[in-house]
Amino acid sequence: MVAAAAAALVALSGCATAQTQGAGDPVDSTAPVVADFPVGAGVDYQLGGAYPPPDGVGIVARDSTAEPASGVWSICYVNGFQSQPGDEARFEEVLLRDAAGAPVADPDWPDEYLFDTSTDGNRALIAAQLDTELTRCADAGFDAVEFDNLDTFTRDPRVTFEGNLALAAELVARAHELGLAAGQKNTSEFTRELHERAGFDFAVVEECVAYEECGSYTSVYGDAVVAIEYTDSGATIDEICASPGHPASLVLRDRDLVPAGEAGYAFALCPAPPAS
Repeated sequence: MVAAAAAALVALSGCATAQTQGAGDPVDSTAPVVADFPVGAGVDYQLGGAYPPPDGVGIVARDSTAEPASGVWSICYVNGFQSQPGDEARFEEVLLRDAAGAPVADPDWPDEYLFDTSTDGNRALIAAQLDTELTRCADAGFDAVEFDNLDTFTRDPRVTFEGNLALAAELVARAHELGLAAGQKNTSEFTRELHERAGFDFAVVEECVAYEECGSYTSVYGDAVVAIEYTDSGATIDEICASPGHPASLVLRDRDLVPAGEAGYAFALCPAPPAS
């Protein structure tokens, strides 16, 4: 059954919103890689809970269990390279384990466990299980999907970039088959390789201004970059927006991403440019 599912996942019929590009082809950084990406639109990152998008927002990211926001370009969040809290039993066969046989947790998220992406069989099983989330995203009406925790290879040396890249290619292919654009999440140092070899269409990036790495994404994806900065960096929205080369679609949010109206909520967009 896993083999059959894996065979279905690697069949790529094409994505209605993504431009076709072969590995090694030059990337035109003056135009979005995703044809219908709303260039320059305000963005809101609502993973902590859904609420009506604020004025000026044209891009909204929500968890795969939520409904997409209406009237905006909607991104569906999927944890692609480690388990969601409480969901590790679905991935029992493919969790990375320590010498004692216990699953290896993300040190920053101790209730999420790393996937072992080292074999074809493991990657096929992971992709087959995540097809539930991807199908739900497509059926709900999302335009795109972002795959989080692509960088688990930085948390344990037994997880490799090449293993995660191979899984990413399977997940992107399935997203495209379902009509979803596929977003690279962070991992700035491998952006061009991930675009050309895995087929990612755009990027969702956290703190690229704070870490001075926005150009790693915009040089590959052009304007098709969604950027999230966090208030605990200490920088104001005006300071962030004064940073040269920041993505046009940028939001400043509270670290916990709580819904509007709850304690700690913060949201700000870059000021509109003056009328010419």
